[in-house]
Amino acid sequence: MMGKLLLYKNEKGEKNKYFFMPRSIMISSYKFHKTASKMFTGQKSLKRLCSQGLGPDYLQMAYAKFAGAPLKVHKITNPWRSPTGTLPALKTREEGSISQPSKIIIHLRKQKYNADYDLSAKEGADTLAFVSLLEEKLLPALIYTLWIDSKNYVDVTRCWYAENISFPLNFLLPNRMHCQQLEKLRLMRGDPVLEPGEQLEKELCRDAFECMTLLSQRLGSQKFFFGDSPSSLDAYVFAHLAPLLKIKLPNGKLQQHLNSLNNLQQYCTNILALYFPSDARETPGRKIHAQPDSSDLDNEPHKRRNQILSVLFAVGAMLGYAILTGIVTIKRERPQLKNSGHDDGDEEDED
Repeated sequence: MMGKLLLYKNEKGEKNKYFFMPRSIMISSYKFHKTASKMFTGQKSLKRLCSQGLGPDYLQMAYAKFAGAPLKVHKITNPWRSPTGTLPALKTREEGSISQPSKIIIHLRKQKYNADYDLSAKEGADTLAFVSLLEEKLLPALIYTLWIDSKNYVDVTRCWYAENISFPLNFLLPNRMHCQQLEKLRLMRGDPVLEPGEQLEKELCRDAFECMTLLSQRLGSQKFFFGDSPSSLDAYVFAHLAPLLKIKLPNGKLQQHLNSLNNLQQYCTNILALYFPSDARETPGRKIHAQPDSSDLDNEPHKRRNQILSVLFAVGAMLGYAILTGIVTIKRERPQLKNSGHDDGDEEDED
């Protein structure tokens, strides 16, 4: 997940808005002026974006595409560089830094980029119902599949982080996010001591299968859920299903069910081809390691600081290991104090 943070200016020299997307994407816009969308993705692909198991966080990218917001996309590897220290985050002049995905979409709508502009009241109600269905039925299974399932987590999710995040974060973030996703799943299930297991997996998969089947029936033969134009519901559905479509998982029960629903599978494929053509053309199973552009590295604002911190971290780790294993020992000797008073007494006796 290599990349960096860049600053762009418009013709008047004004700073742009920064939109930090998860899976290391930063989006900036010229005040959302009606100009052509520019997206700088480098070697990044949807497959690797979604392989972090946070496909639902890809929602903001899909919604912005569907709403026609002009975007410039840049990659960042360190979430601590974002204005809020988390991803996604949107930095604006009007509202400061926004980190909650729902508030980011609200801000896009305030800028008159609304994917639901043409929906009727009934279609708006249907959108809310299906979004609730996705969050209740499909999202927990998606979290379990990509973050909790031991085989998928070790072989895909954690491995991806270790290869694409810079040292030392590649040792810290995967386990931290694994614990966060487990806690999130426990909150969703209402069980603070919930532990992974075969029974839990069966229940989650059953709910997810039911949700995907209902989505397939609702979609039917339509291009999008509400006709020929995508809406926020399409962004929600696509963000949840795209990871299952693009990632090869050792335990792929959800993928198998999705592939059995031909219209839903074709629906995701068509969105990739229309709105993310570079991702749709990527060969499945092809393993690509993200490499930073040399010019990008030269422009990193905190490159020197990161190098120094990495060296200090490595030295501290090696020193700690040496002390714990006994390779290096530290001995403390108590200083000998001279008894000046005793010496004076001896001299007087001699006199």
